[in-house]
Amino acid sequence: MIDPEKLLHFPIPEVRQRVTPRDAAFYALSVGLGQDPMDARQLDYVDAHRGPRVLPSMAVVLAHPGFWLADPATGVDAVRVVHGEQRIALHRPLPAEGEIIGRTRVTGLVDKGEGKGALLYSEKELRDASGTLLAVTGSTTFLRGDGGFGGPSGPVLPPDPVPEGAPEIVLDLPTRPEQALFYRLNGDDNPLHADPALAARAGFPRPILHGLCTLGVVAHALLRALTDYRAEAFRGLSLRFSSPVYPGETIRTEMWRSGAFRARVVERDVVVVNNGRAIIA
Repeated sequence: MIDPEKLLHFPIPEVRQRVTPRDAAFYALSVGLGQDPMDARQLDYVDAHRGPRVLPSMAVVLAHPGFWLADPATGVDAVRVVHGEQRIALHRPLPAEGEIIGRTRVTGLVDKGEGKGALLYSEKELRDASGTLLAVTGSTTFLRGDGGFGGPSGPVLPPDPVPEGAPEIVLDLPTRPEQALFYRLNGDDNPLHADPALAARAGFPRPILHGLCTLGVVAHALLRALTDYRAEAFRGLSLRFSSPVYPGETIRTEMWRSGAFRARVVERDVVVVNNGRAIIA
């Protein structure tokens, strides 16, 4: 059983990352850009010799602390951890080169009850070497095996509403069968996304795509449809992961011009991202 006070004050190490144009290009490739070699707008993000431009969603992997919940000292059942929600607030354009400093901390813990799991809220601040705030990312992690420790039942962050009626823009983007193996090289090496035996122990028929890789695919769709690949116009997003994606499936992002969105897997017609809200300048 987890110790809530210990987990709330768990010392997550500061991460300093030297970012290069190659890193920015690799991240863009890992979330599926570059599949159309004739689209010069995508090439600006995947060709290190053209800059490159930096995808706003790269904030989630910059100075990433890794799968720190796997540390036995957390008391968490790491095999049963899934990503529940993600938030990004961009304060400055992300640089393609330079030192990035990431400081991650636990900001809240909610006990849903015995057999119902728990919610862990965390936040990461990204700053450059001069101390300028670049972005703040927030995560909700669902600890499926850790409810019933006697913690508080709230507060729970409310989701953004989904508009009624048909979406105004629909965009399909494919994922690749090996995409999780590429994406994990960004620093998220949870074996759930690579090891078939561990995926089976967690209740999945095969390794699943990282939630944050799904986010990257959806953010690509938003950037393309709502900003014509103008990264400077993309100021943030929030979303809820509602079902896993398996590498090789097609993600259909359904959008409204207000910035609301959701996404589903075409092959299974299952909603995989819900309650989405993009902030566009």
